Amino acid sequence: MDLTETADEQAFRAEARAWLQANVPTEPLPSFDTEDGFARHREWEALLASGRWSAVSWPVEYGGRGADYLKWLIFEEEYWRSGAPGRVSQNGIFLLGPTIMEVGTTEQKARFLPSMASAQEVWAQAWSEPDAGSDMASIRSRGTLSNDGSEWVLNGQKIWASRAVWADWCFGIFRTDPDSSRHKGLTFILVPLDSRGVTVRPIAQLDGDTGFAEIFFDDVHVPVENTLGPVGGGWGVAMATAGFERGVSLRSPARFNVAVEKLIGLWGLIGDPDDDTMRDAVTDLWMRAEGYRLHTAMTVTKLLEGGTVGSESSLNKIFWSEMDVRTHELAMQLLGPDAERMDGPFESWVDGFLFSLSGPLYAGTNEIQRNIIADRVLNLPRA
Repeated sequence: MDLTETADEQAFRAEARAWLQANVPTEPLPSFDTEDGFARHREWEALLASGRWSAVSWPVEYGGRGADYLKWLIFEEEYWRSGAPGRVSQNGIFLLGPTIMEVGTTEQKARFLPSMASAQEVWAQAWSEPDAGSDMASIRSRGTLSNDGSEWVLNGQKIWASRAVWADWCFGIFRTDPDSSRHKGLTFILVPLDSRGVTVRPIAQLDGDTGFAEIFFDDVHVPVENTLGPVGGGWGVAMATAGFERGVSLRSPARFNVAVEKLIGLWGLIGDPDDDTMRDAVTDLWMRAEGYRLHTAMTVTKLLEGGTVGSESSLNKIFWSEMDVRTHELAMQLLGPDAERMDGPFESWVDGFLFSLSGPLYAGTNEIQRNIIADRVLNLPRA
């Protein structure tokens, strides 16, 4: 692994930096968990797409730049350091998009990827159910073929569907073999959220915003062409998507490097220089963030050389989610009662702390990830 940037990579970084400096909003956008904020973030995604920055690693014909993963990491560094808005299209661009490119048909790629990159269509993730959270093999929502075999008829309920309140489409897995159980008999299906029979019910978060929703399917008819991957093979497709979610795509190192740099700045501003314990804790976090950056560069190098990322993506997920919690815990400790302030150096730390607490839960709880690591990485015997 050579970390020295080529002349081409340096030019790419300079171009990205210049574009972001010229286009990033001077004031933070409203939360994309509000109706106005969602619309404003969709506009930002469209602006990104106009410069072909929304999905830099995608092929040019689908709205990308055909950049490799090393350039994607460079762009992410520049993006997060510029203070650019959060990505309301992340479920599509970072999770579903790569999955479609891996297992989708030529027609599906042409139909869904360009509109995804431009934010003309924003996607929600509809996996969890009331009795099937991290254990997706317990899914009960079902799909039945119509009499002529041209449509799926969907029934059931999904919950904790990210971005579903104002999204255009959702992707989910449904049990299409009524005699199946656990991982078998599941099919990955793409569903327009304006379909007849779909009801989206917002779920208010602690702050009152609606970042999640329940989705109810009552005899929803979807063309069979919206099947992603093989019928009955939805578990394998979903695990590919989960690999992107837990691995390098959804949580790039730059996100955490910037958060730790901000923490170091806060420590320098209000920290007690004689508090060796706190100084060591902040230093440890810097080393963790730098280690994650280097590990991701190694993983990307492996991918570029033809390798794959398998169950070890669960290690990534545990590492970045717990590092994020620790970063914000230390910030709360440093700020003390001032943590509730939302101005100057105190701005956004409370929101960041509350959101960090969800990291060990979404994308499969860390308890589930530890089971996967024990079983599929370490090959430990089952109890």
